[in-house]
Amino acid sequence: MSWRMRVVHTTGFVYGAPVTSSYNEARLTPRGDSRQTVVLSRVETDPATRSYRYTDYWGTAVTAFDLHAPHTELEVTGLSVVETEPFTAARDSIDWEGLADARVRDRFDEQLTYTTYAPRSAELAEVAAQLSADRTPDDAVEAACQWVHEEMSYMPGTTGVHTSALEAWSERKGVCQDYAHLTLVLLRSMGIPSRYVSGYLHPKADAQCGETVAGQSHAWIEAWTGGWWGYDPTNAIPVREQHVSVGFGRDYKDVPPLKGIFSGGHATDLEVVVEITRLA
Repeated sequence: MSWRMRVVHTTGFVYGAPVTSSYNEARLTPRGDSRQTVVLSRVETDPATRSYRYTDYWGTAVTAFDLHAPHTELEVTGLSVVETEPFTAARDSIDWEGLADARVRDRFDEQLTYTTYAPRSAELAEVAAQLSADRTPDDAVEAACQWVHEEMSYMPGTTGVHTSALEAWSERKGVCQDYAHLTLVLLRSMGIPSRYVSGYLHPKADAQCGETVAGQSHAWIEAWTGGWWGYDPTNAIPVREQHVSVGFGRDYKDVPPLKGIFSGGHATDLEVVVEITRLA
């Protein structure tokens, strides 16, 4: 059964002294694809700014804006209404021989390459080999996500946005970003093209229509095993109606919700609030 949700993502900055100019990019606009339809979406700022929208290399909608009037606060709000569909597996599955084909590896080279956040690891390569043994690629994806879910402890505050998968793994603690990066290391070690997905998660599978709840900025993975499909290692579930995807890339660095540079005072406070309402 499909869902219709409203997502309001607000980020507020407070500066110790006036900021004289800033240049920013916001990735807050959900994707339109076979799993979800964007009914409406807009990004607003306070103070008001002039903005323009473009699609980046990975296919994510980016709202770019700059502000040159002195200001001590900045609020950025992304508001969207999205219809999402239940989980659907890849229509066509491929076997290990197909994944090893030179044409496939060339096509998905960027989704098979290790990154700063998801680096190569001999230890995790051995784990990946064990998880993929005697399993199809589809089953190996689920096994990798389940393994990460069981081996890691979800503990906010133990890692940051710059933490790599190996750093989180050394502590066996982290958040959704770390779960996704660790899963990417395993899948790429198996030779399965995979990508990092940023978005939102409605926390209640049995949510009542009209109820507004505190939602979550969330991250999960998509794997290509003949077609792209998503799995959420943090919760050990397939991506379904509760998930709203915004962007994807090789890792978090390709899809931060907000990034920018500014001159003037330093930031003294940051507040992020995500509210999600199931509408239908």
